[in-house]
Amino acid sequence: MLLLAEAATEVERGLVRDWVRAQEARPVAVLPLRGPALAEPLATADDAALVAAVRVAWLPRERGGQRRVRWSDVVTLRNPRRPAARHQARIVRREPDRAVVVAAEPATVAELRQRFSAGPGAGGRRAFGEFVARQAGLALERAERGLVGDRYKVPKRIVEAIERSPGFRREVRELAARLELPEAEVVARATADLHGLVAAMSPMAVDLLTGALRPLHARAWNVQVDDAGLEKLRELNRRHALVFLPSHRSYADPLLLADVLAEHDFPRNHVLGGDNLRFWPVGPLARRAGVVFIRRSFGDDEIYKLVVREYFGFLLAKRFNLEWYFEGGRSRTGKLRPPRFGLLANVAEAVEQGRTEDVHLVPVSITYDQLREVSAMAAEQVGAPKKGEGLAWLARYAKAQLSPIGTAHVRFAEPLSLRAALAAASDEDPGARRVALQMAFEVAVGINRTTPVVATALVTLALLGVRDRALTLGQLQRVLAPVRAYLDACGHPHSGEVLRSAAGVRRVLGALAQSKVVTAYTGGEEPVYAIERGQHLVAAFYRNSAIHHFVDRAIAELVLLHDPADRWEEAARLRDLLKFEFFFPDRESYRTQLSAELTRLSCGWESAAGDEVLAGADFLIAHRVLRSFLDAQLVVAERLAARDPRRPVVEKEFLAECAGVGQQMLLQGRLHGPESLSRELFASALKLAANRDLVAVPPGDGGREELAERRGAFAAQLRDAVARVIRIDEIDAAARREVVGVAP
Repeated sequence: MLLLAEAATEVERGLVRDWVRAQEARPVAVLPLRGPALAEPLATADDAALVAAVRVAWLPRERGGQRRVRWSDVVTLRNPRRPAARHQARIVRREPDRAVVVAAEPATVAELRQRFSAGPGAGGRRAFGEFVARQAGLALERAERGLVGDRYKVPKRIVEAIERSPGFRREVRELAARLELPEAEVVARATADLHGLVAAMSPMAVDLLTGALRPLHARAWNVQVDDAGLEKLRELNRRHALVFLPSHRSYADPLLLADVLAEHDFPRNHVLGGDNLRFWPVGPLARRAGVVFIRRSFGDDEIYKLVVREYFGFLLAKRFNLEWYFEGGRSRTGKLRPPRFGLLANVAEAVEQGRTEDVHLVPVSITYDQLREVSAMAAEQVGAPKKGEGLAWLARYAKAQLSPIGTAHVRFAEPLSLRAALAAASDEDPGARRVALQMAFEVAVGINRTTPVVATALVTLALLGVRDRALTLGQLQRVLAPVRAYLDACGHPHSGEVLRSAAGVRRVLGALAQSKVVTAYTGGEEPVYAIERGQHLVAAFYRNSAIHHFVDRAIAELVLLHDPADRWEEAARLRDLLKFEFFFPDRESYRTQLSAELTRLSCGWESAAGDEVLAGADFLIAHRVLRSFLDAQLVVAERLAARDPRRPVVEKEFLAECAGVGQQMLLQGRLHGPESLSRELFASALKLAANRDLVAVPPGDGGREELAERRGAFAAQLRDAVARVIRIDEIDAAARREVVGVAP
């Protein structure tokens, strides 16, 4: 046996010698694990000779059942995973459990020669020695992970490996020819981009970053995890790389998910982050812990696109997992934002070009009972500037997270195979970008499907539905009971069991009151509860995390108040009206789902009188789910209709106009509540109008007259939809023997 020993100090060499003596095995020749030193022994070795490798793994001191590097270790200028030679003897003497000799799986010389000859390039003895040294290093990494866990699986020498790749060199040559640039210039720019993009990853940095940032979430939430979903992913990850695509509602999302995966011994993800979190000292440490700071937009930079594709391809081929937040930023409204699919296209290209056999996309839902940062996001929705991230911001954020505020739910939807999606793509449109767009939609649907309806979402759903009026505890329970029953009947995940008892409802109300989202008046016969003044957008954030589960039911209620002869056409119109707010399936699936909801309301819904059906329903939801979105669209539609068709629409100025007029409409009672006055909702409504070609000013007077007519028709459609929502509110209030506070 040839034993290749990675031992840099006398203490490590002594530990290896002791280990060899303890083995009852064939005679061993111990060689240093260095390519040049292996060339001659390997050349003269018999084909049947075994080659193995060993090294000493140094472990941190065990604290609380865990072996992690702490900041106290850094203060003493020591790395417990790589102790200095002068400290090693003391560690072996006093804490022998911290020094463990690990041995890699052996291979015969014949097997190694076969692997070498099958590689991209041939060579002599020296090249074979270097190859065996690299193989031994990789085998030792695998062996050490068996000791410390897969969470410390880290890639090594990425830039060198990519630059050495024949495929990368070929791509650079072809790109240089296509761009008509000197190859040397393209090589230099690609190398610079590669060095700027690639994240180093060290176990020490992973431990330190985790330890520093864990207080940002560990005290705030009790984390509930979908353990069964993780076990399925672990099996899948043994064969394929995974791309985790979580919903994004908080700065804590990547920290919380990283802890969940580490506790279940997943390799650390390479997390794609924006430059806003690159500030010192977090940025440099985060980059060494696997955070990839990537440009938000590549534009037409073909060289950067090539580097990103090659980097992704390398990581995925080696089964290193990726993670990014595909909405492009935190949700300010509580529901999923439209996905950005550019990065997914790069991953799809890596699969399409054979860089890796397959990659599975993992939709991840991260949902919170409450978030402390929602107030700041609500302020941004009405025009407050976003505060920049930095050290002072981090200190304030950490201080706010010191007390518990509920539960965080982490759930995993069924993973999606990119290979299968590419294979199913039509011959007419097989491109990776088209597949990425479709997969982004499916990821969003998967996240929504697995997102639980939390108790705070149900309570705010009830309170926002009655505008500024207060409800008693009994009234709240009567509103919530049939909604919980509906969730159970449909099989939607929820944590509403706590709301079955009066004590449970009081606890949720108390938590919301402590955060100043709900106010309680106790000076009368019994306590009554309402949304705190100025907190409607915060309450809407919590409500919106769950409303996708009720959208089909809400649309069904609106359809029933339309002319029976035109109900399916109206369903299609409502789908089109809300397509920038919610993720709808294809038209046939949508029709099937909506038909099921209509049948729940009435078996004879095709011809039934809508008012009578709704009056007999156990609960109504359209006014609680859709009103704020339709109100925001109404504001945008009416401002467009009132606008001179010759006057261009400048988005920033137009949204400010909508905010001002919207406030007036709210004071006049034409809008239901302040949660409609959201710049994000106005911006989404403006996108809908642009999609209908109602924004751009056409040339010629004839086109402008026609634009004015179409804008007027758009406003009329919104007024009709809002009127029906108000009618549903009235029917619901009458059923509860309550007075409606909103005039049509």
